[in-house]
This record gives sequence, C-alpha cells and structure tokens, in this order.
Amino acid sequence: MNPMLIDAGINLTNHQFDGHHEAVIARAKAENINQMLLIGCDIPSSQQALNLAKKHLLLATAGVHPHDAKTADQQLEQQLRLLAAQPEVVAIGECGLDYNRDFSPRDTQRSVLTRQLKLAEQLNLPVYLHERDASEDMLKILKQHKIRGVLHCFTGDESALAQYLELDLYIGITGWVCDERRGQELQQLIPSIPLERLLLETDAPFLIPRTIKPKPKSRRNEPSYLPYVCQTIATLKGLDFATVAKQTTLNFQQLFITKA
Repeated sequence: MNPMLIDAGINLTNHQFDGHHEAVIARAKAENINQMLLIGCDIPSSQQALNLAKKHLLLATAGVHPHDAKTADQQLEQQLRLLAAQPEVVAIGECGLDYNRDFSPRDTQRSVLTRQLKLAEQLNLPVYLHERDASEDMLKILKQHKIRGVLHCFTGDESALAQYLELDLYIGITGWVCDERRGQELQQLIPSIPLERLLLETDAPFLIPRTIKPKPKSRRNEPSYLPYVCQTIATLKGLDFATVAKQTTLNFQQLFITKA
C-alpha cells in the first residue's frame, strides 16, 4: 500500500458526486488517503461541506470563491464566523481573484477577498486561496495582511511563485502537473518549490491526471487518483514517492491541524 496521503482540496459538494460520497471516500481510503479537505465555494456549499465533514470525519473550508463574490452580502462575516466556529472548519476560503473568467466584477472580487482575509486574521485561521491571471492584484492585497495559507491549484509563472513563497504560503499542486499539454510550465517550476511548502490536491471532480493508465472511462476526478499527482512531483523533483507523501502530509497537518 502507498504511504499515507492527504487530499488538500476536493469539491465533494459538486453535483458530480451526488449519491457517490461513500463510494468515493471508500476508494480514497483504499489508496491510504484517510483525510481530505472539502472546499466551500459560497455559503450554501460551505455549509454542505461542513455537513459532509461531520458525517465522514473529514475537514472543510468556509468561504466565497471569486466566481461567487457577487453573491456575498453584508452578513458574509457573520455567516462565515458561524461556520468557522465548528471544529471541522480549518480554513477560510476558497477565496481569491479570478480574472480569467471574471464571473464577478473585479472590484467586487477584491472587496470580498479583503473581507475574508481580515476575518481569517481575526479568527487566526489559514486561508485557502484561488488565483487565475490576477497575481499582481492578488499579491498587492495579500501583502496588506498577516495571513498564512495555501495558494490552491497553482498554475502561475515563475515570478508569481517566487512572491507567493516569499509570503510563506504553501503551494497546492493538482493533476494540472500531470498534463503534458498545458502543464509544461508548471512541471518546470516544481523543482523551485521547496518540498516543505508543497501540498497535494485533486481539486476533484476537475483536473483528472492524464497520467492514469489505463485511462478511466469517466472523466470525473476523485481523491483515489491523488497518488498520480504525488508520483509526478516525485519524478520532477528526483525524489521517491514516500518522501513526497510523508512531507506533504506533514505540511498539511502543520498548516491546517496544528494550532498557530
């Protein structure tokens, strides 16, 4: 059996998993993935993530994704405080900026991100961050706050990576790194990320690793495929699988489970 891994980000509330939660978790445990972080993207999905975490002894985040920033209202902080009061909620997020899709106005994205960063500071919780094509504004805002957390599903360039690492953020790597087409730049950056700053995540049901052989019939990603991400990173770093698994598990525990 593989060494223990932790999936540092799965969208278990996504409709693609409806009716399959128990089976997905069972398959993950069969691969020695006994813990996973369930991502909240808005208030309803954060509540649902918390409910699933309670039921299955997992962990969750509570926050508003930049795509959903336009849905945030004056009660946002109060709503997130209530969720974060539960022991299963270990981070504020998914929050950040997404200038790739622009599903919410950019000024609204920046405002809602800032509100969540302030709340994370007040609650002394890490943040679970999302950024696409917005590193300049993201870094400008992050530098105004004293936070710890993870830049989830990193797909940026060398300059952005260096600046996120300067802020002592962890870097979340997904199956994007297993994509021989669009993951080439990320593959080249993996050696530049200290092993002590790496987290492994599936971002399931999205970003299924293209290194899975034979290719699954379903394109739905799930936590049981996390070993493919670990193996690709190990290969790119010239390390063995067990070394990457052990350190990334420790990283997750230090960020999300150990009290700061």
